[in-house]
Amino acid sequence: MKKYDLYFLIFVLVLFIPFFVFDELYTGYQTMNSAHPFFIGFLKFAILATMGEAIGLRLREGVYNKAGFGLIPRAIVWGFLGLTIVMAFKIFAAGAPAFLKTLGIAGAAESLGGPMSGLRVLTAFTISITINLIYAPVMMTLHKITDTHIIKNGGTVAGLFKPIAMGDIIAKLDWKVQWNFIFKKTIPFFWIPAHTITFLLPVEFQVLFAALLGIALGVILSIGVLMSKKG
Repeated sequence: MKKYDLYFLIFVLVLFIPFFVFDELYTGYQTMNSAHPFFIGFLKFAILATMGEAIGLRLREGVYNKAGFGLIPRAIVWGFLGLTIVMAFKIFAAGAPAFLKTLGIAGAAESLGGPMSGLRVLTAFTISITINLIYAPVMMTLHKITDTHIIKNGGTVAGLFKPIAMGDIIAKLDWKVQWNFIFKKTIPFFWIPAHTITFLLPVEFQVLFAALLGIALGVILSIGVLMSKKG
């Protein structure tokens, strides 16, 4: 383990351990998340998904940050993407059970707060599959566009707020990696199962688990960058 790996590990421990040691802190987090879900969503994805990207950079280049990588601009983007993720969770958690009801499957919404059952698993799976097939590809593609924009502008905060050349970036995206890895592999084999588990958990643990998945999201999208370079 190198020195900066130790520093990173200490940072992670300092970030997470207090929530397990101090009940008041975790209770305060739950209260804030309930009262201000979008604010907390911004913060948790700005921190955790960006942390995932830093880990991804460490895996492929041996460092957690470098000139032009744009750690702060990435955190800002992830914060705003986090707002859309919170929104999507609320929309699909309500919409998917309503969809099941139109198919004649009654009690789907109520099952999420009840004991473990086949209906509860079906409902959680339906939420997961709809959010990952409808929302996730759009979010992942938007992230790739902003990622490219950040790199093209030297990883600076000022560069982040320059107009995004959407047409040029979209035309030059590595759609083979985006489809064959990001969409075709990670969505069915990781994200759909992971989010099924998320919606099976008690409500008070769903937010924390989703936040931890933010780290995995950053790592996966960073690996996609590496595959594009190899291609």
